[in-house]
Amino acid sequence: MLYHDAPAAIVWLERAFDFKSHLVVPGDAGTIAHAQLTYGNGMIMIGSAETFGFPDLLKTPREVGGIGTQEVCVTVTDADAHHARAVAAGAVVVTPLVDKDYGGRGYSARDPEGHVWHFGTYDPWA
Repeated sequence: MLYHDAPAAIVWLERAFDFKSHLVVPGDAGTIAHAQLTYGNGMIMIGSAETFGFPDLLKTPREVGGIGTQEVCVTVTDADAHHARAVAAGAVVVTPLVDKDYGGRGYSARDPEGHVWHFGTYDPWA
């Protein structure tokens, strides 16, 4: 995932969504060459949009009119607590916290740069 302010995104993702920094490789001029953030046994990788090596392959929501091109889905054990944490940190909830027809409970939110995230208790592996 690409961010225009990747250092700030890392801090925000940790505070709002409870990710943990696993590896952060700084780039030039305050950019992030590569970062790995974990949640439970899952991992995402992010970097600075300005230094991404293949600019014709990926764009940020800002670069495409604020529209996301995917939704990252993360399984959490307590959707209510996760939702409260995210809201307290300023996440913009785009679908409310509800019980899902297919099981589980979850919500979706945008981060400050417009990426859409879904957090819920439904575990497709169970």
